[in-house]
Order: sequence, then structure tokens, then C-alpha cells
Amino acid sequence: MSKDLTPSTSTAFSDHGKLADAIGAQIREYRKKLKMTVADVARQSDLSPGMLSKIERGITSPSLNTLAAVANALNVPVTAFFRKYEEQRDCTYVKSGQGLEIERHGTRAGHLYHLLGHNIGGRVSTEPYLITLSDESEVFPLFQHQGVEFIYLLEGEVVYRHANKTYHLLPGDSLFFDADAPHGPEELVKLPIRLISVHSKAMSEE
Repeated sequence: MSKDLTPSTSTAFSDHGKLADAIGAQIREYRKKLKMTVADVARQSDLSPGMLSKIERGITSPSLNTLAAVANALNVPVTAFFRKYEEQRDCTYVKSGQGLEIERHGTRAGHLYHLLGHNIGGRVSTEPYLITLSDESEVFPLFQHQGVEFIYLLEGEVVYRHANKTYHLLPGDSLFFDADAPHGPEELVKLPIRLISVHSKAMSEE
């Protein structure tokens, strides 16, 4: 039996209400930035103050013509009113032991990476990893990539190099550094080693 994927009436009304709330909030935000009163914007939009107040509170949904008039009064494009609604709020949930095992560019033998999440949109790319090093892991302190990196040691003991300095890390220790400089484990003191590594860079950087 096929499953009905048509949204229910209540869901449709809920989404419609969220859109009205988002539009109203954006109109109010732009109005306040310009230090204009409801009456000021209403007058320039050929609306009553009461109607504009209802729009700002998400009580009523304005027509496209009404939005165009308000946008003209606030000197912004109509599309500006939809930005908050269209923003994607990413969230990644990974159960213990179920991170995606991947092979990163430049990874050496025995460096096991589990990707714990990623963001889809926005100006900054962030990738958190759980990295495990064992007796099969090669020592390789020459990783280099764009952006910044944060590592937090969970288990084991390692001498970690960044540029011309080394750091003897114990559980609970962390490093935050410019990832464009050569870095990586130089001495595996106590195995197994498990650490959280978070890589972050601007999306425009390739």
C-alpha cells in the first residue's frame, strides 16, 4: 500500500504560520534599523497602522503587492523579507560508534578518521572528526590544509608538532592552531590514541 506523502492540513497551516512570522519579524527588524515607527511605514506603504502591526506580528499574511509596497517604504528588496524563513539550520546527530569512516587527503596508514558531522550551508565549513591512532599508525607531522584546526585528546599520549614547536599532550589537553602550517603526531607515546579534531575554513577557500 502506498504511503500518502501529501502534507496534512494542520501541517500546511503550521508552515504558513511560520512564513508569516518570519516575514513579520523581518519587516519589524528593518523598520527598527531605520528608526521608523509603524505609522511611518504604514503611511508610505498606503496601509493602516493596524494592518502593518498585524503583519509584523504574523497575525495576517500580506499579499505580494503589499509586501512590495512595504519593501519600497523600507528601501529593501522584497526577497529580503524571506531570508530568515529560508535559512537552513543544520543539525547532525551521530550515535556512538557510527561516525562515517572516511579516508582524508594526505592521511597516512593507521590514521582512522570517523566524520562526526558536517554543515551544508553558510560561509564557514566545519568538519569534526574522531581520530584513532594504533600500533599500525605511521608518525606523520606534516599535514597541511587551509583554515584552522582544534584537537582535544581523549585517550593515550602523543607528542604533537605544529610548525617548529612540539606539544606533549595528555588526556584533556587541547591545541588550536593555523592548519596551513605543518602539523601532526610526531611521537606516539601511549597507545591507543583517540582525539577529537575539528577543521574549519571559509567556504570560498579551495
